[in-house]
Amino acid sequence: RDAKDIRKLKGLNDPASQDFEPSVLSSVDLRDLPARIPAALHRHVVLPYVAWARRVVRHETDVLMLTHLLLYFTTSVPSALLLFRSFGYLHGVLHMALQFHYMGTYTLMMHQHIHMGGILSRESGRLLRGFDAAFPYITDPLMGHTWNTYFYHHVKHHHVEGNGPSDLSSTIRYQRDDALDFLRYVARFFFLVWFDLPRYFLRKGQLRNAWKTGFWELGNYAVLYALYRLNSRATTFVFLAPLLLLRLGLMVGNWGQHAFVDADEPDSDFRSSITLIDVPSNRYCYNDGYHTSHHLNPRRHWRDHPTSFLQQKKTYIREKALVFHDIDYLMVTVRLLRKDYMHLARRLVPVGEQIGMTIEERAAMLQRHTRRFSEAEIRDKFRGYKTK
Repeated sequence: RDAKDIRKLKGLNDPASQDFEPSVLSSVDLRDLPARIPAALHRHVVLPYVAWARRVVRHETDVLMLTHLLLYFTTSVPSALLLFRSFGYLHGVLHMALQFHYMGTYTLMMHQHIHMGGILSRESGRLLRGFDAAFPYITDPLMGHTWNTYFYHHVKHHHVEGNGPSDLSSTIRYQRDDALDFLRYVARFFFLVWFDLPRYFLRKGQLRNAWKTGFWELGNYAVLYALYRLNSRATTFVFLAPLLLLRLGLMVGNWGQHAFVDADEPDSDFRSSITLIDVPSNRYCYNDGYHTSHHLNPRRHWRDHPTSFLQQKKTYIREKALVFHDIDYLMVTVRLLRKDYMHLARRLVPVGEQIGMTIEERAAMLQRHTRRFSEAEIRDKFRGYKTK
């Protein structure tokens, strides 16, 4: 069965295959669209758009990303401009709600952007290439991001350290089911990322990255301060509220992604991250649930994660990986902070020796994996850390 599923998934992702199907909308597959819209709209609008968009995007599967870019530039950007021109509280609240709705999907689209070096084709013409490089400077602040910090923190730092002891977002020094530790974890990122990230690069001897990180982060703060002086209400609803919510969301997500760390082999990607399947956020957030697959190959295309997961199923079993179903990272974090290990155990997809465990034994195993590491354990468990 796995071989058949793998062939099908590969066909869906291969433009040369008769099974190929690009992603166009988050909520519905392209093959199901004709049953939901008028035939004329599908024939004269959707199909020509898809044909054009496939030539514009970096990967032909990723029409969805262009769809979302068009959505953001026809809703978020005009709405923000109108708020600065003529602020109204109702408009401000509605705008903020819209941005909160967009935020997760946008962030995971940018996750692809920073790993792939863009989302539009390099052959799409100078104008579109320029737009691909420039649009984050417009939309990132609207979605709560500061300029380029996601790239430097995630690509240049997090994936280098891999939740290890030098990772500023590492969970290993925290008790992952303790609310106070979680608040400490969030607060450090909230208030000190502007200082910690440049300092990290300085310690690594990466002066250029340190300077760029500090410049963009502090420069973004300076612009926000100037905008606040210009129009405090619009700036609060358009920029500050999304910034605060996103930073909380990023830490909630990372906590859930790296809450379970096996003390026997904590530097293994299989044992320090998790996989989520059969969860709606995979559809709306570019297969973000396949976090182990992403750490194994950060440049793996988002549509290839399920295929890779099936291809490496035996390795996941051998490496004692954790796979959950019907739960997203937010609720993983919430259930952990409530110490609800029985619920998490029921959401676990048992593999290998986990199959023979009772629910109670699975819950106990999960709880063991959330224990804080001492500094002595860190020096012992993480190869090479003593010399860093």
